[in-house]
Amino acid sequence: MQYKRLILSSLLMGSLLSGCQDHRATAPPVQLTTTTLATGLVGLIGVETDASGRVFVTEQGTGKNDGRLSEITPDGKVHPVITGLYSFLRPDNELDATDHLLIVNGILYFLSPQGLYSFNLATYKTGNAPIPASSLTAEPIQPSVIAYNFTDDTGESHPYNMILGPDGVLYFTDAAANAILRRSKPGQFDVVTAVPGIPNPNPAGPPPGPPVIQSVPTGITYDGKQFAISTLLGFPFPAGKALIYRMDLSGKLTVFQQAFNSLVDIENDGNGNYLVLEFAAFGPMGWTPNTGRLLRAKGTGSDVLLDKLNMPTDLKIVDAHTAYLTSMGNGTVSKITF
Repeated sequence: MQYKRLILSSLLMGSLLSGCQDHRATAPPVQLTTTTLATGLVGLIGVETDASGRVFVTEQGTGKNDGRLSEITPDGKVHPVITGLYSFLRPDNELDATDHLLIVNGILYFLSPQGLYSFNLATYKTGNAPIPASSLTAEPIQPSVIAYNFTDDTGESHPYNMILGPDGVLYFTDAAANAILRRSKPGQFDVVTAVPGIPNPNPAGPPPGPPVIQSVPTGITYDGKQFAISTLLGFPFPAGKALIYRMDLSGKLTVFQQAFNSLVDIENDGNGNYLVLEFAAFGPMGWTPNTGRLLRAKGTGSDVLLDKLNMPTDLKIVDAHTAYLTSMGNGTVSKITF
């Protein structure tokens, strides 16, 4: 049911937003309205809705074990659901903290360096006192990934995003091992495939970089037949080189399109194409604010649906008229109506 709802929602959004399908060539352009639903979110990563339309987000915090999972009510108020989630600021000033979330049949799953957490939403009512993270137990993922014999072994594991696949099995992107993982049953995780890097198009620079650039898997989606995976290339983050892969059920990867800047999320559009989020362009001073985009990737080209986004991290399509978009740069959740 989860992926069927996603496909239906994506089909409607893909058709409405594009306005460029052959059978809709005479349709008037659709007006997008973007409004800010909530502000002040710290290290915002994921957004998800349940069957009743409640909106949930994950915040990474500041590196002081202050990550949160929160509900955003229609009036824009933030109601912490789980607090005190692991959040650690590494020496390179990158956060090691909570990442994406997914709701399947009333169970809210979210990813952390501690593993995969699950929370039964039937036990939660809006306004309840927040639950301390210490009261929850995670299913560890990293040990089985690190023990895997990769050809290009990074020695690390960072489960980042997830989707429901066939037969009720969860699939994950691992943004440190550069791999796709599968949870065949609770507590049992295995590697489906490794995501290959690309030759550095300009190894001499500037800036100089390695001969092979890691292709970091970020978003993952499933259309009932195959998966699609968005990637963010490693340093020096070459523009226009990030890929969308397709993956069959055996784990075989094929390139769908290579033309992007630092992709962080992907959704089906229902027509065999994809809605993807670019995080930002990488410039001399690092990630450039307000250069993120929402694109419709068609294999041979792309349509720009929204631009000037400030480091977006997640897109959630709700129905034929509504979507939610997170901005890490602004600390906001936006509601898109069309």
